[in-house]
Amino acid sequence: MLEKETISFEKTIIAGVVTQQQSEEKLTEYLDELEFLTFTAGGQVVKRFSQKMERPNPKTYLGTGKIEEIHLYIKEHDIKTIIFDDELSPSQSKNITKILDIKVLDRTNLILDIFAQRAETSYARTQVELAQCIYLLPRLSGMWTHLERQRGGIGMRGPGETEIETDRRIVRDRIALLKEKIKTIDRQMGVQRGNRGAMVRVALVGYTNVGKSTLMNVISKSEVFVENKLFATLDTTVRKVVIKNLPFLLSDTVGFIRKLPTQLIDSFKSTLDEVREADLLLHVVDISHPEFEDHIASVNQILQDIKSNDKPTIMVFNKIDAYKPLVIDHDDLITEKTNRHNTLEDWKATWMSTVGEEKALFISATNKENFEEFREKIYEAVRAIHISRFPYNNFLYPDYKDNHAEEKE
Repeated sequence: MLEKETISFEKTIIAGVVTQQQSEEKLTEYLDELEFLTFTAGGQVVKRFSQKMERPNPKTYLGTGKIEEIHLYIKEHDIKTIIFDDELSPSQSKNITKILDIKVLDRTNLILDIFAQRAETSYARTQVELAQCIYLLPRLSGMWTHLERQRGGIGMRGPGETEIETDRRIVRDRIALLKEKIKTIDRQMGVQRGNRGAMVRVALVGYTNVGKSTLMNVISKSEVFVENKLFATLDTTVRKVVIKNLPFLLSDTVGFIRKLPTQLIDSFKSTLDEVREADLLLHVVDISHPEFEDHIASVNQILQDIKSNDKPTIMVFNKIDAYKPLVIDHDDLITEKTNRHNTLEDWKATWMSTVGEEKALFISATNKENFEEFREKIYEAVRAIHISRFPYNNFLYPDYKDNHAEEKE
């Protein structure tokens, strides 16, 4: 009898703060996401800690009493890692490590680690390594002896042991080298984009894990990697798609996330160039996620940061098959989700249908629900862009020559 393969998860605790700018409800949402990030990285969250504060403690992020409470819990339950929801300053990280004597990570460190796991191509690995080196540079002091004790696991993937043993000068040299390497690849990718000709470019954008890759597979009939984890896809995939008689290029880009590390935005410049150079954006939203409105706002903010917020955009609300509306029982004051699903008419009657310049679409990429309307909408949008670019293109206007023969004469 074959033994089942057992997956070993790293026992982890997570922590965050409730402040004037961040309510308790908002922190719960962030910690839910941080727990999913931890699971994606290979950890198991066994406990959450939070504290109400005016602002995070500049020395230890949390208050002295809360840190002691965490320290006691760590000893009693043999915890190996703690992850904080916000980016820690180098001094905060150093002070917390000294007190707790375990691996101390923050959200940025965790996301960088997931990217290190997911990077498949040489280019993606170079981008991730650059982001990690930039993050680690101010944190070198007093960090390596701790890492020597805590090899392996979450947050330990990355540049490699040579960087752990090095000094600031060598890390700076490494950063300069990686930047030059990325510049070279950026130029090559720029040439590749130029060689694609004048075809209309459409880019899928959205929060991580909203179903962009599944949608890409269905539209282009390709096999892009899909998994129910955050950041399943890092490398941009570009496919030629033909709807009716009209060809265009469709790209699947890296998913966005709240509090996306600035190091990643900088190092993934070429990946984001696919968004910057797109003629049309399909903003995919997981409508079954309880915080999808926040996800929309986060994506719009990043699009604004990379100066792509003014592009023609179609909102695509995905996973309508997974959405479960809330029903309130007024007698028992209980709110619960029902298995009843909204119809397309129900969705089109909501405020969501008017989000953006164009009418929004409601689909299920997995079940191909409402896909004919989706394809027709994309065809019309791409066709309009193509017409504005090539007003005398005969394949779009088969009767143009005949109807305008007298004008030309």
